[in-house]
Amino acid sequence: MAHPANTVAKPAVQKAVQPWPPENQVALWTDKYFTRTQQVVQRFGDAEVTYAVFMRRPVLAATRMACDWLQTMVQERGQTVSIEQVFQEGDWVGAGEPMVYITGSFVTLVDLETLLLQKLGAACVAAYNAHAMCEQLPQVAFLAMDARHCAGTEMAELMAYAASVGSKAAQRSSGAKGFVGNATDATAHFFGASSGKGTMPHALIGYAGSTLRAAQMFHETFPDQDLIVLVDYFGRELTDALEVCHAFPELAAKGRLGMRLDTHGGRYIEGLDTQSSYDILERNAPKAIRGYRTETELRHLIGTGVSAAAVWHMREALDRAGFPNVKIIASSGFSASKCKVMADARAPIDVIGTGSYLPSNWGETYATADIVAYDGQPRVKVGREFLLKRNEDDIL
Repeated sequence: MAHPANTVAKPAVQKAVQPWPPENQVALWTDKYFTRTQQVVQRFGDAEVTYAVFMRRPVLAATRMACDWLQTMVQERGQTVSIEQVFQEGDWVGAGEPMVYITGSFVTLVDLETLLLQKLGAACVAAYNAHAMCEQLPQVAFLAMDARHCAGTEMAELMAYAASVGSKAAQRSSGAKGFVGNATDATAHFFGASSGKGTMPHALIGYAGSTLRAAQMFHETFPDQDLIVLVDYFGRELTDALEVCHAFPELAAKGRLGMRLDTHGGRYIEGLDTQSSYDILERNAPKAIRGYRTETELRHLIGTGVSAAAVWHMREALDRAGFPNVKIIASSGFSASKCKVMADARAPIDVIGTGSYLPSNWGETYATADIVAYDGQPRVKVGREFLLKRNEDDIL
């Protein structure tokens, strides 16, 4: 198969992400009843209002991006706003607890609610998800690979931000390694990096015609990068992994070579079946299979795809062949529950790539904002009295 000469295009200069939507397009994207309310209040007289923002499920506070956007919009309107963030970034927030109190002109704020909540709810749930994963496997590094699961670039930015919030919370609470990077350059700054992380998709393996050739092409193009190789394309995970190790013994010895397991759930990795999966866990983590397990947990342990047994199978093969420093990167369906099973099995994973789990639980991402005071007088709809401030020293 003939291929064009190796060329690497220079990356485009990264531009700062602009607030979206800009102030002059807010009305186009907000709920109509808010813009009509704005017109009514403009006609009959403005009022100072205080909003309480909350969610209906436990989350981690990830409010900065939403509040920064709100502050920018208000400033562009030549107004001021008081934003009280009740929780620090990464704090656990109970269901129904106000996270933010916002006080300012009703005319100025009313049409910003729709967009503010869009930027807050999903981020708080994703931060919770990221934190849950990191807590289950504190010794494992994580990569946020969710960009292609997002509904556009704005959501991708929110998810990267949220992953960094959840990761930092886990680092504080349990000393977890947490998220060490993500897949795109635009959001790498959330993880203290200048660029995204990643080596090769399955498409490069198909283009190269073999796993080894893809590894050679990548290393020739990026000789200073660590070499992480996908090994499931041809269904020869162990065979191809060892072939690559023998081709790059120096990288393997220095710990600069890694094998990424991404086997889909329709088959076992090379050399495994149900019985041999049990045998591998019996050798390496017998307690993991001797307790009660749900069907899902059992599948994560000894089932098809990237199971705990599959990870141990790869680790045993690498060690037997004299490559103990070669890393294992696992992806494919990793959630907090799968991470818990991997922890129970002491699966020897160095890095986990997670994609769809960060923006999961979409039905639970809805944030709500209620006005709880008008011109300093407490007033909220019946049933939402829990949003009122209780400290007599507060403005209410």
